[in-house]
Amino acid sequence: MKLNELVENYSGKFADAEITSVTDDTRKVQKGSLFFCVKGERFDGHTAAAEMLEKGAVMVVCEHDTGLGERQIITENSRRLYGEVCSAWFGHPEKKLKMIGITGTNGKTTTTNIIKHILMQNGHKTGLVGTIQNEIGDEIIHTDNTTPFAFDFMALLDRMVKAGCEYVVMEVSSFGLVQNRIGSSHFDIALFTNLTQDHLDYHKNMEDYYQAKKLLFGMCDTAIMNIDDDYGKRLYNETECEKFTFSVKQKASFYADGIKIKSVGSSFWFCNDGKSYLVKTNMPGVFNVSNVTGAVAVCLKAGIPIENIISAIEGYNGVKGRCEVIPTGKDFTVICDYAHTPDAVENVLRSVREYTEKRLICLFGCGGNRDSAKRPKMAEAAAKYADMLIVTSDNPRDENPDEIIKEILTGLEKSNVPYDVVTDRREAIYHALKIAEKGDIIVLAGKGHEDYQILEGNRHIHFDEREVIADGLKML
Repeated sequence: MKLNELVENYSGKFADAEITSVTDDTRKVQKGSLFFCVKGERFDGHTAAAEMLEKGAVMVVCEHDTGLGERQIITENSRRLYGEVCSAWFGHPEKKLKMIGITGTNGKTTTTNIIKHILMQNGHKTGLVGTIQNEIGDEIIHTDNTTPFAFDFMALLDRMVKAGCEYVVMEVSSFGLVQNRIGSSHFDIALFTNLTQDHLDYHKNMEDYYQAKKLLFGMCDTAIMNIDDDYGKRLYNETECEKFTFSVKQKASFYADGIKIKSVGSSFWFCNDGKSYLVKTNMPGVFNVSNVTGAVAVCLKAGIPIENIISAIEGYNGVKGRCEVIPTGKDFTVICDYAHTPDAVENVLRSVREYTEKRLICLFGCGGNRDSAKRPKMAEAAAKYADMLIVTSDNPRDENPDEIIKEILTGLEKSNVPYDVVTDRREAIYHALKIAEKGDIIVLAGKGHEDYQILEGNRHIHFDEREVIADGLKML
């Protein structure tokens, strides 16, 4: 493509130059490239601008004068322009799909998967972009980021278009929004689940985190907000597009009533426009009722008949690593959940508490090189509903796991809940299985769908809790 076809309003000396690739990665620059200077946490692409021209780049895009004269395009935000150019490079696939975006701290993965299931069951081929994996219809594609980087994201959407997808349902992360990873995307429907403390190692504070999430609702036609969450109420008042509310605690545009929770699932009446419809789901927990309510609201706004939505939900068994019951063949239960924030831990334990016959045992840790302020809060949240805690490691990364645990334990100083510390997560799971008794439920919090641990030096080792449980059961 020619440079002036990629960069709108550019009419300089190199306007007709043929561009062979677009990138913000110095390692991928080749003859004919358009290179974007992006300032990251550890490296500023502006420092390599001249070198990229020497490698063969036609032009560099930067945010300030790099002294390269006509070989540079200066823009206010190179990340934003890069995202827009990536969209143009692939022929704007985002305009050829009906886009549904889900944002919030907790519930994104479950909600997106429910929506995709409903759409697929109703004959609409759908792509999914999410934390666990990306999907094109039934094809599964590995992912390393909840929201892929700009070029990879547009490449994925292009694949979806070529595969015949009508919809794409995606988790839209705060990182993806502030780093302009979604290019020129505009969403038909956007949904907000909730906002609780997370990612404050990246965002300055909760206000900054909220403002990042809010960006999605300036690029959508229809917005649906969870008003059980204070930030959801605020967002509703600050959003100008067509907007609706949902709730499991109060009347709203869409709300759940008569909720009944069991270990094998839940049922409730979905209420909208003065009518009520009985919904049965195989996913337990009030938080999942909230996820289902939001998903039903989205699908209704997408034009799917309520009867078809309810039928699809009844046949859905949930998402891997989200309140997932791991078979043990024993007289106690093990549940694996991705809960890695104080609010998520509290939600899952509150739900499981309702159907626990004897003790509720919670095993958890906190990730290294991440927001340390939430560590004691994780312990406080777990202690609210658990009868026994096992404090262990999660993804320690470059931090000493024992030091992370020390910070976690400060949150238990005023608690009488008994706890054991077993630093090695594998040994901690073995310990939980050994002490479990008839009627107990063990909740393994933090890893969920992940099948790895991240150790020092960003070294990933294979670690699937389902396999660890199977090994541990053999020792009993």
